[in-house]
Amino acid sequence: MAALSIIIGIIGNIISILVFASPIKTFLQVVKKKSTENYKSIPYITTLLSTSLWTFYGLLKPGGLLVWTVNGAGVIFQFIYVTLFLIYAPNHLKVKTAKLVGILNVGFLGLVIAVTLLALHGSVRLTFVGVLCAGLTVGMYASPLSAMRLVIKTKSVEFMPFFLSFFLFLNAGIWSAYAVLVQDFFIGVPNGVGVLLGSAQLILYAVYKNKSNIISTKSTDKMEEEGCAHLVKGIIQMQGFHEDDEEALKNLTLDKGRSLPKPPVNRQYSFQRILKASSLNPYEVHSNWAHVDDVESGEKIHP
Repeated sequence: MAALSIIIGIIGNIISILVFASPIKTFLQVVKKKSTENYKSIPYITTLLSTSLWTFYGLLKPGGLLVWTVNGAGVIFQFIYVTLFLIYAPNHLKVKTAKLVGILNVGFLGLVIAVTLLALHGSVRLTFVGVLCAGLTVGMYASPLSAMRLVIKTKSVEFMPFFLSFFLFLNAGIWSAYAVLVQDFFIGVPNGVGVLLGSAQLILYAVYKNKSNIISTKSTDKMEEEGCAHLVKGIIQMQGFHEDDEEALKNLTLDKGRSLPKPPVNRQYSFQRILKASSLNPYEVHSNWAHVDDVESGEKIHP
């Protein structure tokens, strides 16, 4: 069982480091643009606090090597991300980020360490830090609930990336198995919650993935139809088409399958040319309109 727990713990370390490294691409863009744009700093600040507490927990726990090593790596990643925020964020966000870092990552963390080492003794230390770590981790796993509500509301998985949801589920599953093997309640409870929430995210993704594609296709078709209608109307207006023909165009409802009201006899041929012209290049459009002008002036239509 000890050997199996070590293997599971190592796998958990690898997966967790991959999760910690996932924002690297985002921050490369931040450095390139020298701006954090609309990104928020709070997820990285809270993750820095969580990994710091878990590192402290791993140092207090006998046999907690695999806990403090992975979370120590997480502290390094999150510290770099927060530092980049402090460098590249707009001035008003820099102040807000610095205040949060001071309150959470310096003040609160320092207070927890001081109270644990100076005021608590024996197993109470581990229990105190473990409860704090478990609470923060549950909160982090619950943070995608807003995205899940958005998926249900919009019937689209656009705002819930599959791979992030999958790796968070996988990470929670591995650490849940590790917690069972080493009989650690504080690791097991939050990661068990993570497995449940991760499963819910993956189920939502499976349910709404195809519906998202259908909605996207319908939106594209509607945009194409509206674009064609605007194009025809634009050609009509540029060529000085009469008001009665514009009124006929307004009655055109392509999405409901209705046909265009038949134009006056002396305009029917020219309107057919208009529809055809919408798919031609400018030179062909000019040629067709010259032909239409000949027709309207009473000249014979040549096949």
